[in-house]
Amino acid sequence: MTGILIVLHTITSLLLIAVILMQASQGGGLSGTFGGNAASSVLGGQNAGNVLSRITTWLATTFLALAVIISILSGPDTSSGSIVQQAAENRPELPAAETMQAESEEILDLGDK
Repeated sequence: MTGILIVLHTITSLLLIAVILMQASQGGGLSGTFGGNAASSVLGGQNAGNVLSRITTWLATTFLALAVIISILSGPDTSSGSIVQQAAENRPELPAAETMQAESEEILDLGDK
């Protein structure tokens, strides 16, 4: 399922790049470079900008929605509680440490002086 969504996401991103590059900018963009404004004549003159901006909006929305869906589906499984709680439950039990009680009469001998 995630693989199909990633393929759709890739296709959407490539289409989004192509549509953005076809839009006319102040310098003419790539729409004027290929075919002498063929995109404008095919899409209807002045309405070419409106159609391309609407397509860009739909592709951008699809791109973001697919990104969110893919991240949710491929994220870690967090249904069993917090990570800290799982680590505390899985912590190995250590045996109780035995305390050494020093006798009050013992003196540590550091050598003869």
